[in-house]
Amino acid sequence: MNPYIAELIGTGVLLLLGTGVVANVLLPGTKGNGGGLMVITTAWALAVFCGVVIAGPYSGAHLNPAVTIGLAAVGKFDWGMAPGYIIAQLAGAMLGSGLAWLMYRHHFDLEENPELKRASFCTDPAIRNFPTSVISEALGTFVLILAVLYITGAKIEDERGTPIGLGSVGALPVAFVVWVIGLALGGTTGYAINPARDFGPRLMHQLLPIQGKGSSDWGYSWVPILGPLLGALLAAGLYKAVGF
Repeated sequence: MNPYIAELIGTGVLLLLGTGVVANVLLPGTKGNGGGLMVITTAWALAVFCGVVIAGPYSGAHLNPAVTIGLAAVGKFDWGMAPGYIIAQLAGAMLGSGLAWLMYRHHFDLEENPELKRASFCTDPAIRNFPTSVISEALGTFVLILAVLYITGAKIEDERGTPIGLGSVGALPVAFVVWVIGLALGGTTGYAINPARDFGPRLMHQLLPIQGKGSSDWGYSWVPILGPLLGALLAAGLYKAVGF
């Protein structure tokens, strides 16, 4: 295991579970069909938890180019490693969403609406307005990155000062942050808040032999890239401005 492999595997698990829950809720004939927003947001949060648990000890579990750039912008991550992290995150997102499609492929065949097929892969605005969507993605990512920058490591020490630790419990704060962003701010764009989370699955939607899939909506694809990057830089700027 090295940091790049950890980012690939962690992001892959995140997208397997994240795109998997959307497919489970939206596609016909599944056990979770019609589960609703609470099911989707909860599963995405727990998917983040799983990805962080796996990758955390080896890479810091960024799993998101916006996190990588935000940490680098405040001096908490080496800019030289950022391209490798982002490539690994994108590859992991493609792998995870591809596996989710493989698992649900018969249900994809049952669905006749191409927009619902695409929705299992990537985000789509409730109201198509590019400036509003960029603001929405930037604001959600701003909250995510600012919270990540202020989260402290989970640690317990014995009477001698020897670390006992909290193990995987340390991954819970990020999962809670993603959960509340989804519930509070996810209604406009579906809260990508992660360029790899949207671009990787969107590319897989384009490449996979999905029956009756329709357009991959590349005209919107820049929004969940630009918005999160802007949000990450704004959070980094505020973090540096107020002191740390």
